Amino acid sequence: MQPSLNTLEGLKVACSNCNLRELCMPTGFNADEMQKLDEVVEKRRRVKQGDALFSSGETFTSLYAIRTGFFKTCVISEDGREQVTGFQMAGEIIGMDGIVSDHHNCSAVALEDAEVCVMPFSDIEVLSRELPGLQRHVHKIMSREIVRENGVMMLLGNMRAEERLAAFLLNLVQRLHARGLSQSELVLRMTREEIGSYLGLKLETVSRAFSKFSEDGIIEVKQRYVKILAPDALKKIFNPQTYY
Repeated sequence: MQPSLNTLEGLKVACSNCNLRELCMPTGFNADEMQKLDEVVEKRRRVKQGDALFSSGETFTSLYAIRTGFFKTCVISEDGREQVTGFQMAGEIIGMDGIVSDHHNCSAVALEDAEVCVMPFSDIEVLSRELPGLQRHVHKIMSREIVRENGVMMLLGNMRAEERLAAFLLNLVQRLHARGLSQSELVLRMTREEIGSYLGLKLETVSRAFSKFSEDGIIEVKQRYVKILAPDALKKIFNPQTYY
């Protein structure tokens, strides 16, 4: 019998014992500081595949550190189409979009069953005044989001379809490798259509690019399983000027 959602949300989380702590929390804290940080993490919350962690327009209250699973963030255009704005994985923090207006500007949807640590932002603000290291870490996360958005704008503005897909795969495998996973194998949690939405490409264009990479021996594809056979060739497609 599965435990109830209320029971799951009531579980206490200890950041000090979490194997993802170095990815989503500041390092170098002493035992007392870690205890204070543990107290900020209010509860865990499980989100089933296809459900929203938060939705656009909802009141912003918390940041969320992903413990397990994958999410996509997305917005709905005026004509009702979904635009994917990012993909997030374990060890990353989501919800920052709500800080500016106290309301979320996008939705975060689980691409597989996931679990997050809930961190009330008001508590983070109070603790940040006491622990400058935490404040710096929050600023770093916000800065990283700005850099990521700038990178996406460059991706959409200046690159051909194959370059966009190569950059996407290289970024994804690099982030997975930082979590101790393979540097060459990955299972795509998102659909080809969602990848296309994120990269500004039609579904058919994404499928053609995957097929060409496979035919050229750069990757091996079996449904959502992808194995990178020639990482240097993928890097050359993404950034050819470095190979002159």
